[in-house]
Amino acid sequence: MIVAKPKSLEYIKKRIKNHKKIAVVGCGGCVTVRPVGGEKQVAELASVLRIWAKKEGLNLEIEEDTALRQCEPEFIDELSDKMKGCDAAISLACGVGAQCLAERYSDVKVSPGVDAVFMGATIEPGLYWERCVGCGDCIIGETGGYCPVSRCAKSLLNGPCGGSQGGKCEVDPNTPCVWEQIYKRSEESGDRDAIDKFVPPKDWSIRPSRLTLEHVRVKTEGRAT
Repeated sequence: MIVAKPKSLEYIKKRIKNHKKIAVVGCGGCVTVRPVGGEKQVAELASVLRIWAKKEGLNLEIEEDTALRQCEPEFIDELSDKMKGCDAAISLACGVGAQCLAERYSDVKVSPGVDAVFMGATIEPGLYWERCVGCGDCIIGETGGYCPVSRCAKSLLNGPCGGSQGGKCEVDPNTPCVWEQIYKRSEESGDRDAIDKFVPPKDWSIRPSRLTLEHVRVKTEGRAT
């Protein structure tokens, strides 16, 4: 899932201080599961901002709503009643959702209320580790199911650096060296050929990316004709 963390209250206050009517908009996706941007957090932030605005003597009206997914146009459209008349909005979705909200309601000044940090996995309740950077060229089939791009501090593709000690990363001694994990997995599976192959540098020219699901496109075009 996309893991996010809340922006500071001071940042949010600065973004809305000079506005008359704002909307705090949450998302029912990843930021609800990793609870920083769901319906509950929308209500909490809106309440805090109302108290602050009253203490500051600001004439600020605050709407609140949560889209099922802020990255889906049809769900963003459902926010129109609450967005009507707003001159600013705080999005508690990831950067994708916040941008979609800003594109749909171009007359509203949208600011992020959270920072998307990484795509991660749940290790234990409340603990998430980065597992994917969305590089568009996945190689975990050759590295025993481990991603060296996201799990190596240096994103090394062809073996470890010389600084790891005792199976730990030299950058963060609390983090396992992913290349030691890859090596152990290859020993266990007897698949040394895969890790002995040279992996060329990533082609970062593919970014920014877009993806068309062909079966969806064909079905849509067929319906249109």
